[in-house]
Parts: sequence; C-alpha cells; structure tokens
Amino acid sequence: MTQARLSAAIVLAAGAGTRMRSATPKVLHRVAGRTLLDHVLAAAAPLGASHSVVVVGHGREAVAASVEGRPGLRTVVQDRQAGTGHAVRVALGVLEGLRPADLVAVLPGDTPLLTSATLAALLRLHADSRAAASLLTALVDDPTGYGRIVRAQATVARPRAQTDAPASEVQATAGQDWDRAAAAGSVRAVVEQRDADPATAAIREINAGVYVFTVGALRSALGRLTTDNAQGEEYLTDVIGLLVTDGETVSAHVAPDAAETAGVNDRVQLAAAGAALRVRLARAAMLAGTTIVDPATTWIDADVTFEPDSTVLPNTHLRGATHLATGSVVGPDTTLTDTTVEAEAFVERSTVTQSWIGPGAGVGPYAHLRPGTRLGANGRIGAYVETKAAEIGAGTKVPHLAYVGDATIGERSNIGCSTVFANYDGVHKHRTVIGSDVKIGSDTVLIAPVVVGDGAYTGAGAIIKQDLPPGALGITEGRQRTIEGWVERSRPGTAAALAARRAQETSATKEAPAASEPLTMN
Repeated sequence: MTQARLSAAIVLAAGAGTRMRSATPKVLHRVAGRTLLDHVLAAAAPLGASHSVVVVGHGREAVAASVEGRPGLRTVVQDRQAGTGHAVRVALGVLEGLRPADLVAVLPGDTPLLTSATLAALLRLHADSRAAASLLTALVDDPTGYGRIVRAQATVARPRAQTDAPASEVQATAGQDWDRAAAAGSVRAVVEQRDADPATAAIREINAGVYVFTVGALRSALGRLTTDNAQGEEYLTDVIGLLVTDGETVSAHVAPDAAETAGVNDRVQLAAAGAALRVRLARAAMLAGTTIVDPATTWIDADVTFEPDSTVLPNTHLRGATHLATGSVVGPDTTLTDTTVEAEAFVERSTVTQSWIGPGAGVGPYAHLRPGTRLGANGRIGAYVETKAAEIGAGTKVPHLAYVGDATIGERSNIGCSTVFANYDGVHKHRTVIGSDVKIGSDTVLIAPVVVGDGAYTGAGAIIKQDLPPGALGITEGRQRTIEGWVERSRPGTAAALAARRAQETSATKEAPAASEPLTMN
C-alpha cells in the first residue's frame, strides 16, 4: 500500500445557502457544538495537509472570522459565484509552491458527518491506483438532485442468491451486491441531475462532492473548463470527463455509510445531522467506557471528553469542552458547558458553565454555576444556589438558597441559607474573602469588599460591612418592637384580624378560673 501524503485541502464555503432562510451563512450554522465548516475541517485535519484554504463568498467576513488565526489555514474570496470549478481555481491561485505530483483534497463545507477514516481511505485509494482524480461516492435509494457516477462497467449481472432466506431478503441482498459490483469499475463521468438522460438518472451511485486530485492534472483540466451546461457555471465535475478523455485514471471510493456524505441545505437537514451526530458521539462514549443511561435524551458536543466509568443520566446536555472524569455522575436534567467534573463528583439537575467541580464534590439539585466557579474537593453546592467567579475551598458547603459572586472561600466553611454576597456597587464589582472553618449565619449579607477571617462566625440576619478578624462574631443588633393589637386596628375584617381575635379569645378562656373554684380575697 502506497504511503499517501496530502499537500493541501480546499474547503468550498462560498455558497449563499438560501434554503436555510437565515442571516447566518450556511456553513456557520452549528450542530454538536461546532459549525458545519468546523466539522469538515476537523475531519480533514488528520490527513496532515500542510496548507488549508477555505473559499468564502456569501457572508465572507463572518466565515473568515470564524477560522481566523488557525495555523496553516487561510481564506480566499470567490467574488462571483461561478461554480465549483471556478472556486477551486481561485483557491489554487493562493497555494504557492505546489508541485505537479502533489495531492490536494477538495471538500464541501456543509458535510458535518464526514469522517477522517473515510477521507483517509479515499486518499489511500488515490495513491494506490496512481489516479489523477479520486471521488468519494455513495449508494442511495433516491439519487434525485445529485450528480450520477458513470462507471466503465455499464452492466453487471445480478448475483444469483444461494440461500434459504425469504424471497424479499434475497432480493434486497442481491440488489445491494449488484450495486456494489456496479460501483467497482473506473469512473468515466459525473453527470449532474439537470444534464442526465433517463438511463443515467436511474443510477443510484452519486457524487459526494469530495475529491482528491493530483495537482498537475487538476490544473490542466481546470484551464479547459467551460460554462456550456444548464447552469452556466464551471463544474468541478467536468474535470472528471476531461481527465478521462486525457486517458488518466479516475478512481472512486464508496462511503461505508451514505449518510456520512449528506450535505446540509435547510433546517430539516440540520436537525437530521444533529441527531445523527448525537447517536455517533454517544456510541463512541459508551464504547470507550462511559455509561449513558438514555442516549436518546443525551446530547453531546463533539469536543466533550470522558474517562471510563463516568455516568450520564437522562436528559443531559454536555456542551463545549466539557470533561467527565472517572466515577463522576451527571444528570438527570443537567446542562454542562465547558466544565470539568472530577473523579467521584456529581452534578444533579443543574446548569453549569465554565466551571470546575473538584473530586468528590456535589452540585444540585437546581443550582446555577456561572463562569469562573471552582468547587474544591468534597465541597457542596446545594439547591437554588447561584455562584459566579467563586473560588470555594475543599469541604466547604453552600447548602441552599444563596448567591456567591466574586468570592474566595477557604476550606471547611459553611455558608448559611439565604446568604447574599453583595458584590456590585452599581459601578464596579468587588470581591469578598472568607477564611477557612468559618460559619456564616442564615440570611447574612456580606457587602464587598470585605474579609472574614478564619474561624469567624456571623449571626443570623447579620449585615457585614467591615472586616471580621479570625475567631470573631459578627452580628447586627436591633431592638424588636412589638405593637399589640395592630392588625385588628389597622386591618379590621381581614382573615388575619379574625384569626387574631379567635386566638385572643381562646387564650382568655384558658386563663379564666373554673366556675367551681371559690374566689379568694386578699
């Protein structure tokens, strides 16, 4: 087997994508946490191309900005939408130093299901067959709208089935074998739907729009393209016919799964691609040792990573560069974005973004961890707690109903129910620092900037405006004032007033002496 090396990759991303009905360029619509364009670039990356070019047109500024700064990648503008052949010619114009024997791949920017393994197989076939061009093709039940692959073997006898299987199964199997056999000959042409006669239109093998070319042959053929077709454009597919006429070898690799070659042209296809990626990514995670209890309700982005023996419970969304370590349990009803959950930690029914959950720590239910939250080992964030830019030490607990923003908390401290870290003065955010082994009483308000030393306490309802030294007690005193009879006087006739009257009467009855008891006079 010949060792193949790719010199350059060209990704076609200039189309308007009008069927998306969107102000966003088609290739920038997202599935599984990446744009369509990003999925294609990720699939091509393992091929090791020294240079990549993205051809932009519609929405050029946004598309170019989405890939700006990536090593070895540049964009080129196709000023007029004159066809795929024209787009490739524009891209070759900025690829300096390519030699005639070098290999270049051409990929559509809207095929998010394309895999590196399939591209590598196409590249190997190209090298082994010493081809001038190699195409990726697919066998589909309904080829309408696609370019048909015309092979040198025009007819192949259907194989005679030797089996006791039901007739319907025999027919289906024979048909599949015949299709594979028919797709074994060398490629003679690619005929677009609008240019296909009835016999050609009946062919089920279609062009996936993915190519590997030898540069010298590609340049020669591109220079001879015309616009003599129904669309009045320079078809890249016409390069195939020109190379065949030149006596060059054109090979084709049939994708193992036709769905892999599907492009995205509208929102329906976008959703279908997302569903297919959900199945693919969940399967890969499970085969690598992660338990996913209900894959049908688990959505995983392409950049999420897992360690063996992590567990994902139903209705969980894992987004961005989220990572689940061994023994971690996430879900149900949880969304994590760019978050790390360390070993043996859990997150239950919560939303967590750009945070770190330490080993053995627990979050939820119904917690909201905003960016910059770090929960130390064996720490606890409980129900209806919101955090933001908070460093929470090992063993520290924020059990329920609290807001912790712009804070640093030491180890083994406890933040009482309904505590508020008041961090915003209307202009600037300020930070609160809580030491280790601190007990913050329920309903405390900590007005930043403020420091509470190690081992300090605050009383319930305290308002802490000044620093507390280690071991101190911070309280806010206020004399309770009781106004007897206020409700009956101020809210007469209300349910509260009637309840108060009944209570007073009951109390008076209990306090009155029994009738049989003699009254004593002093």
